[in-house]
Amino acid sequence: MPRGEAASWGLYVITDRQQTGSRSLEEVIASALAGGARAFQLREKDLPARELCRLAESLLTRTRPAGALLLINDRVDVALGVGADGVHLTRRSLPPAAVRPLLRPGMRMGVSCHTREEALEAASGGADFILLGPIFPTASKAPYGPPAGPVLIRQVRPAVACPILAVGGITAQNAGETLEAGADGVAVISAVMTARDVAAATRALLSAVRRAPFPA
Repeated sequence: MPRGEAASWGLYVITDRQQTGSRSLEEVIASALAGGARAFQLREKDLPARELCRLAESLLTRTRPAGALLLINDRVDVALGVGADGVHLTRRSLPPAAVRPLLRPGMRMGVSCHTREEALEAASGGADFILLGPIFPTASKAPYGPPAGPVLIRQVRPAVACPILAVGGITAQNAGETLEAGADGVAVISAVMTARDVAAATRALLSAVRRAPFPA
């Protein structure tokens, strides 16, 4: 049974314009939309608020007509200012329980978690979904310690009712393992941002998620 809207996404694409090569982030997002992605997180931590707002507004002109969602990493002020579809919190953000009352009706709130305890806090704080990992080895998640493997999903799944999206080293080849362990979908950065054919990479990831068996 679906546990919430995020359970239907299959794929949550997280941006990193440093990984797109000679292509603009707008171009990459347009290709991911063409491949079927319908949920994105704008995660450009080095940009000051004004530039982040401009980039978010530019991306919204692409995601909105496609019926896709755009969440802003950490910056609640930017998410509210540009009318984004939600905000994504990290362990350095304000607590979920403090952020939820600030959001407009209908705005989504995702929370990154690395342990069962963090997942429980996020769920009790009103998270619409949690990003759980790192599951597999990946450079972007190295600061959070060694990958936990699908066992982390199995530990967290019985504890929370909200959707779980697995993150960290996810590829079309291993995405199915995370869903078999109890995840509702996957989140990726490099698997889409660095892909030579972004639309094809997006389709492959979504296909892997849809083919995955239900948890035993």
